[in-house]
Amino acid sequence: MSPFSKWVGDRASMQVDLSSYRHTYRPGRSTFVCALWFFLGLPLLRCGLIPSSKFRVRLLRLFGARVGAGLIVKPGVRVKYPWLLRTGDHCWIGEDAWIDNLAPVCLGSSVCISQAAYFCTGNHDWTDPAFGLMVGSITVGDGAWIGARALVGPGTVVGEGAVLAAGAVATRRITPYSIYSGNPAVMVGTRKLRPNSLSEFRAGVAVPQVSS
Repeated sequence: MSPFSKWVGDRASMQVDLSSYRHTYRPGRSTFVCALWFFLGLPLLRCGLIPSSKFRVRLLRLFGARVGAGLIVKPGVRVKYPWLLRTGDHCWIGEDAWIDNLAPVCLGSSVCISQAAYFCTGNHDWTDPAFGLMVGSITVGDGAWIGARALVGPGTVVGEGAVLAAGAVATRRITPYSIYSGNPAVMVGTRKLRPNSLSEFRAGVAVPQVSS
């Protein structure tokens, strides 16, 4: 075999072949329940003509989500599988946020997810010619804030009180009460809350302090 033929053969053996992909993922519910969610539940969850957050919360619970008291869900929100979603109390999920939860997504209490934030629990093994699926859960601690259009990758743990700035991309652990920004997200500051911030917030004057 000539060197050229060997090079062609080696190259062919290393090419990505998506036809060899094997769909082994199981969402944890029957095909009927999944279809009922995708064709009925999800359109109702996203519908901008339904202003009621309480309706959306009841809908998520009906399909198996374990959510706490005071959850606010805005129109346009997408949840891949409600039965893989868990939240604490008094969380906010903003317009067009996408919780793409092939694996569990767990939010603590008083978590804010801003508009169009994306929670991505799925990835692919780029060393595998068949492009095998890999999934990882996402956990967000109490009081954390995920900014608008931020991306949270599979396996990420966002610490208590942490802030992921708008448009940032987090793929690893975010330390508690820290401010992260950029792609990839890096620590740019520390979040400091005033001792009386809750009462001042209710009065409309509280502003979180950030130190770099």
